[in-house]
Amino acid sequence: MCGISGLYNFNGTKIENSIMIAMNDSLYHRGPDYGDIRYFNFVALAHRRLSIIDISSAANQPMSTSDNRYCIIFNGEVYNFLEIKQDLIRQGVSFNTHSDTEVVLKSFQYWGDGCFTKLNGMFALAIFDCFTQTLTLARDPFGIKPLYYYFDQEKFIFASEMKAILCHPGISTTIKKQSLVEYIWYGNPMGNNTIFNEIQEVGSGHLLHVNTNGHREKDYLKPEKIREIKITESEAIVELKTLLLGSVKRHLISDVPVGIFLSGGIDSTAITAIASKYYSGELQTFCAGFDFADGVNELTKASGVAKKFGTNHHEIHISGQSTITSIESLIDAHDEPFGDAADIPLYLLTKELQGTIKVVLQGDGGDEFFGGYSRYKTLSNLSKWRCFSIIRHLIKISGTDNTSLLRLQRFITAINKKNPALRNALLLTMESQYSNPLRVFNREIQNQLVKYDPFLRYKEVYASYSTELNPIQALFYTDSQIILKDTFLEKVDKSTMANSIEVRVPFLDKEITDFLLSLPAQLKVKNGEQKYLLKKALKDIVPDEVLFGKKTGFGVPYDYWLQTTLSKYFIDQISTPAMQLILDEVEVHRMFNHHRINKGNYGYLLWKTLILAIWINKTNSSL
Repeated sequence: MCGISGLYNFNGTKIENSIMIAMNDSLYHRGPDYGDIRYFNFVALAHRRLSIIDISSAANQPMSTSDNRYCIIFNGEVYNFLEIKQDLIRQGVSFNTHSDTEVVLKSFQYWGDGCFTKLNGMFALAIFDCFTQTLTLARDPFGIKPLYYYFDQEKFIFASEMKAILCHPGISTTIKKQSLVEYIWYGNPMGNNTIFNEIQEVGSGHLLHVNTNGHREKDYLKPEKIREIKITESEAIVELKTLLLGSVKRHLISDVPVGIFLSGGIDSTAITAIASKYYSGELQTFCAGFDFADGVNELTKASGVAKKFGTNHHEIHISGQSTITSIESLIDAHDEPFGDAADIPLYLLTKELQGTIKVVLQGDGGDEFFGGYSRYKTLSNLSKWRCFSIIRHLIKISGTDNTSLLRLQRFITAINKKNPALRNALLLTMESQYSNPLRVFNREIQNQLVKYDPFLRYKEVYASYSTELNPIQALFYTDSQIILKDTFLEKVDKSTMANSIEVRVPFLDKEITDFLLSLPAQLKVKNGEQKYLLKKALKDIVPDEVLFGKKTGFGVPYDYWLQTTLSKYFIDQISTPAMQLILDEVEVHRMFNHHRINKGNYGYLLWKTLILAIWINKTNSSL
């Protein structure tokens, strides 16, 4: 795992060394083991390395082919690199290292853009062709690894994190109002948007070509293009089990020790159980107990799983005393407002582990690809739920502040939307047309923001689907493109790489995702049962008490913090001159005061307001 950055001057001017040094240094946390910069007159590539596969200096980057035509900087891991390497050797290609980076580089040299569909892994990379003076960027199919870029008439800048781009003295940025609307609704910008008009993401499953004529982006993989197959349930179970075993085995490939974040749930237990069969060293598992877990404790379950599979288990007890410090560190890590507070425990856990381990496996993707969310069950019984539509009108008339009733109102409102894009967007947010999250802004700002559509990304994704597509299948496709990339993978990458730890996600293995996206929806969520197929495939792998036990977990108690330890901090952050220019102070204080006395739970909207305020105050940004 690494950090990459680069610059392409369209006007042919030589690149200043000080700029590239600043960009590369800003990503030190992503790769503290080694750093280097390669210059090609008006193009420069920079790399920070976290050494994991072939930790020798021979595998350092930037890395060039023997003829010096191609040069690569690569962030990520390719788990099938040994198979690809053998294929290339049969074609007469020779290798100088044992790294996956060289395999990717020579795959591109041999197959060109076609190589990216062959890669099974997580990656964000750049390859410069010195002969054609073309820079190629590519990102893995589900956006596990981040990649951002900026361009104007003079230059093209890219990096693993926006902070590196912002190091360039020749750019200025403005807040993107579409992104601000998406943030206040969902907690993060969506799609390729960032909080800045001038910086965007390379799309997941996309590649991008840059030359003196500008840049052009295209997709090389779209989930909805995967054709549905005909297969029996028993055949699907056998195939999935084989794929799960193969995926975890591949994800253990490393020249440094590998660990697992073990919560004791189905996903992490499955990874631990399989890894214990294949890992040649001492398998380490980690579970954290937080003093803000509100009575929910995963330590006992995780300890039982670890004992069963013979891992070297570590229980880590973490205090939330330094909550403000953690929040502000994560603002720096994300480079933009990010409202999913689950990044806090991930950040604290990896901070505790920093320096002791470099690679950890985690169960992300299990819910999105196997149907682990209740909304999959909801869509299986849509007609039943729609019978309760009158409830939302009664709640509106009553003007209640009751949190449970308002949550029910949001739910009923969402499932009664006939447009599937709107329905699924509303099922994935705690906001609704009744809550109007824009109300935290003053009237002038609201009048500007109301012109932007918070559901735009969902509409774009659904517009690419066939009208005959099964609605549950469409939800699988949508989750893989939106909530997974924009929220969960963003959370994992930034909060863990801030502490120089690589997280791998075996459930997003290419062979597994290709197979699952091709399966009929009724096999993945049969009769509304969540994770139906996964449970069947894991029957002889995961203990029954885990497989069929009650799902537990805890939410980060930001609503309680806002009432207590963060109360003064909240008021201080929203009271700055910059925030007074954009907030409706009367409305925000009203919600805050009601929240403090438990007269309605406005926790999430207030939390998003706090994170936005901290970011604006730290960066001196303005609307």
